[in-house]
Amino acid sequence: MLRLFVDTDCDIDLKTAKEYGLELISMPYTVDGKLICPYEDYEEFDYNEFYGMLRARAVQDGELPTTSSVNAERYKQYFEPFFAQGDEILYVHFSEAMSQTFDNMRAAVAELKEKYPDAVVREFDTKAITSLGYALAMEAAELYKEGKSADEIIAHLEKERDHFTIYFFADNLKFFKRSGRVGGLAATMGTLLGVRPLIYINEEGQMLSIGKERGRANAIDALLRYAEELGDDIAGHRVIVAHTGADELADQLADMVREKFGADLKIEKVVVNPTAGAHCGPDSVGLCFHSKRR
Repeated sequence: MLRLFVDTDCDIDLKTAKEYGLELISMPYTVDGKLICPYEDYEEFDYNEFYGMLRARAVQDGELPTTSSVNAERYKQYFEPFFAQGDEILYVHFSEAMSQTFDNMRAAVAELKEKYPDAVVREFDTKAITSLGYALAMEAAELYKEGKSADEIIAHLEKERDHFTIYFFADNLKFFKRSGRVGGLAATMGTLLGVRPLIYINEEGQMLSIGKERGRANAIDALLRYAEELGDDIAGHRVIVAHTGADELADQLADMVREKFGADLKIEKVVVNPTAGAHCGPDSVGLCFHSKRR
């Protein structure tokens, strides 16, 4: 039997995992010295509380959450029950370019295969994170629910991987500056109050800053311009409005997208998971859509 694994860095929550029969790997974060595993230490992510905490700590210059890799032993705990019963595993995961966690995963698989030599585990790198990862993971989840094979799922994802894209803006530069995970960010930062860098994820699965806007309204307009320029059959695919605790801004962007591309769009409003959100910071908004290219 095929088992489809996804991870929380692709914004898949416990409810969605259960609905589609997915196995969910939790990407941890640490707050005040306490390691927290999303959807294992709690069933529902209280994003208002989490992003409210980030806002307060940014103002007070307080201690911010940190993130860490899943260790090999934890990966073994995820995979071994399914190896033991002879299941095939396909793991659709967030971008390897953003984490060392997959070295740990492969070490765990190598060790397990000494015990289960016939075990089959395959992986697919979405070269994405947060809601771009969500778009691709949900493409896989729908095919999985239809009973498609691993080969069929992988073939579809390979075809679509570079035809979903996400553009978003960071509202508070402190978080991305600390994380160091966005290429080209220093060139966009400047010293102007209210400057918001525009960021996307390239074909290699790396986050890059490609410009800046002053003020949220201009930043939202820029997201729409990218959709106009790069959009490909937007109405035929899910459109995702992503946010880090910015419901009103996300609703505003969703309304503007419907006005521009059609009222019957399949728009999903998705909250960025806390592990990635610790790097993005609060009040950021993004737009993920089907595109000509990344």
